[in-house]
Amino acid sequence: MSEFMTEQRHQDDPAKRARLRWRARRGLLENDLILMRYLDANEAQMSDDEVDAFSRLMDLTDNDLMDLLLARKEPEAAVDLPQVHALLKKLRTA
Repeated sequence: MSEFMTEQRHQDDPAKRARLRWRARRGLLENDLILMRYLDANEAQMSDDEVDAFSRLMDLTDNDLMDLLLARKEPEAAVDLPQVHALLKKLRTA
């Protein structure tokens, strides 16, 4: 078995795609709208780094996530990573 076949990429795994979409359903309607609009337009092309960044953002509270999406705050601590900054830039223009 090839080393590339040990774990399916996000795009090739329907369960991972469904899990990501489920996590994007948020308590704040504004978050939900931004995240779902982005996934609808970009999910099939998301890189593994983007999926990781998206997952890290999903670990935040709704209010912290909203502050990042509206650029009221910038990422700190565990989400202060280049791939998170890049994804936020895309989400903010979505």
